[in-house]
Amino acid sequence: MARHSDEVAPLALPQLVDQLRTLGVRSGGVLLVHASFRAVRPVQGGPLGLIAALRRSVGPSGTLVMPSWPDDDDQPFHSELPAAPDLGVIAELFRRTPGVLRSDHSQSFCAVGPLAPTILADPLPLPPHGPESPVGRVHDHDGQILLLGVDHQVNTTLHLAEVLAGVPYGLPAHCTVVRNGLPVRLEYRENDHCCQRFQFADEWLRAARLQSGGLVGRARSRLFRSRDLVRLVRQRLALDPLLFLHPESAACLDCNEARASIKRTGS
Repeated sequence: MARHSDEVAPLALPQLVDQLRTLGVRSGGVLLVHASFRAVRPVQGGPLGLIAALRRSVGPSGTLVMPSWPDDDDQPFHSELPAAPDLGVIAELFRRTPGVLRSDHSQSFCAVGPLAPTILADPLPLPPHGPESPVGRVHDHDGQILLLGVDHQVNTTLHLAEVLAGVPYGLPAHCTVVRNGLPVRLEYRENDHCCQRFQFADEWLRAARLQSGGLVGRARSRLFRSRDLVRLVRQRLALDPLLFLHPESAACLDCNEARASIKRTGS
């Protein structure tokens, strides 16, 4: 049967690997991926085909990392909890892939490759994306970040930059852990807000020629080094620590709550 003109042939694994390598993914490196399969498809083998392409792009000596935190902060973490739905089908299927490791806490990431145990080894990091977190360890190992059909609004490494820059805002958050066989609620302060202004990072990286862009499948994608991102963002936040918060006049509830937290703590 003839293919309709508006249908797109699914990309095979070698084509996807070529696109990822052309974008700049390093064989043997560390690659942290935030992905939307809906944006990339169609792909031969579906989401598992895309995971296979990502693994092949870093090669057997490389390490692939993805977010994998669960959706319920009131439920004690265990390794079989599914990844939060908003992380996408790729993150959840990666979690289930044989040989993939998962960090043992509610702010979990998954990884496979030689550096996976090191990247995932730390205990529960609070705040979630500080230096002793998987995103912090990706930064330590000069990893790359791939935004595959998503934008900087979901880029968790920007929270690492906020922590390192010492931003003065923080909202109450909690998670539940098990201690002595009983669930215990842990309260902490997290540098959170609406994250829409994380999009500034796209402009900063492109202006510095530190971000490559192109298509992977049908998805507009971005690739850059974690260290480049954190360095540029820390420079900007040193000049304006509230840069990522909407102005009060924008009436953004999340950002205004973050601003109010500064007054409450006297920062």
